[in-house]
Amino acid sequence: MRLTDATEQFETHSYPATTEELIEAFGETELTLANGTETLGEILGRLPGETFESAEDANTAAYSVVSSKGIGRKHYSDRDPIAPGENGPDPVSL
Repeated sequence: MRLTDATEQFETHSYPATTEELIEAFGETELTLANGTETLGEILGRLPGETFESAEDANTAAYSVVSSKGIGRKHYSDRDPIAPGENGPDPVSL
């Protein structure tokens, strides 16, 4: 998943900026994710009351709160085994 459009928009804004200011400026931007779409307003709406000091801060925060639509296949990893004592998905053979 890449938030390229959001990253470019964040870089055009002046900082510091609040969540509400960024939503007002860019909230209608629709982002295409692995399993659907979300608007930047929906994503940033999960961070009420935040103040971002830079475009990088806003971008990092947006990446951290994208819904499960942005992760592709849930519980899939070809690198990390299930931790001892945890239940995970059944292995899938491709």
